[in-house]
Amino acid sequence: MSDQVAERIAEIIAEQALVEPDQIRPETTPEDLGLDSLALVEVVFGIEEAFDISVPYNANDPESTDFDISNFAAIVTGVKKLIADREA
Repeated sequence: MSDQVAERIAEIIAEQALVEPDQIRPETTPEDLGLDSLALVEVVFGIEEAFDISVPYNANDPESTDFDISNFAAIVTGVKKLIADREA
């Protein structure tokens, strides 16, 4: 991965999933990694802190937001959009 944003997100997810970042592929889902809702909240907090953004994710109602956490690629895309919106 030559993408710094994707690399940092992979590190954050890997820390919660107790795997190596290079085990995370674009199609990897939170379920593939055994991440429960609490771990996903920790991932979201880690992403918010790392990139100084606010991720619109509600653990109590994940479908109520446009932020897609269905797989790693979707998370990276969403974070990049939030970074771009912040910088606009």
